[in-house]
Amino acid sequence: MTAPSSYLGWKIDYATPPGEAAYLDPGSVHWRVYKNPIALVIGGVAAVLLEFADARIRSGVWDHSTYKADPIGRSKRTGIAAMVGVYGPQSAARRVIQGVTNMHSRVAGQTPDGEAYKALDVELLDWVSATAGYGFLNAYDRFVSPLSEADKTRFYEEAHPIAHLYGVRYSPSSTADFLMMLDRLVDRFEPHPIVEEFIGIIQSGQAAPSAPKALHRALARASISLLPPVVRQKLALGRDYDLSLIDSLMLKAAGRLADRIPIPGSPPCRASQRLGLPADFLYRRPAEQARLLATLSPRPEGGLPQAS
Repeated sequence: MTAPSSYLGWKIDYATPPGEAAYLDPGSVHWRVYKNPIALVIGGVAAVLLEFADARIRSGVWDHSTYKADPIGRSKRTGIAAMVGVYGPQSAARRVIQGVTNMHSRVAGQTPDGEAYKALDVELLDWVSATAGYGFLNAYDRFVSPLSEADKTRFYEEAHPIAHLYGVRYSPSSTADFLMMLDRLVDRFEPHPIVEEFIGIIQSGQAAPSAPKALHRALARASISLLPPVVRQKLALGRDYDLSLIDSLMLKAAGRLADRIPIPGSPPCRASQRLGLPADFLYRRPAEQARLLATLSPRPEGGLPQAS
């Protein structure tokens, strides 16, 4: 069984304490989407590209984090923070998110053009939070399984409680809301060598050296394909970065396969067990999931249900 994750020295065991609620329930769209590693990789890279389009965020990440020296380790830590917010017990989620906020409180500086920024600027917090949701949601929809407009709206709305823990003031409630946020910021976006360097890191396959380089190149191009056209134009990511039909079909096959195969000891499996559900709950048919959820009874103090 996979050992508990750790973040900033804190152990995170998604299976304990038994019955402790997560901020999102097992029937949420987030639980469905976040279990899929293909969606997380593609969506995560798309989110970073959307963030790096703004000089303030790009400078903050590049100048005040370990990304240049340890891009994979930095990405993994970001991934742990995202996973604990969805699957972790609420006590662990609050602890990790407060740790992230504490680190961000020390991040401030100037862009190369002399514009001052702070990581906790509300506009930046709002945008970073929104890009993560946009990336993961659209990666799952495009490369794993199509989602209805109702489910997409549910996904955005489910994110509000977690976003507010990070200090976010405005969290979009729909794709239209996200595009309005984008419209307010897009004039600031610009191409930059750091964007190219980041894409190069992804294409190099540092995260999984044993995997074929073609796979990493396909993952990077899939992420670029999720960018709204105006962002791709602003970042000068031309046709050289187009995703081929063969690569698209390969990634969709991988995404569908990953959606059916539980990984023992993974956060989705252990979180399900914590709430009294089978480890493979999220990998069962929707009708079976609904039946299992119906067997759970509300906790006396409120919150998420647990096994009766």
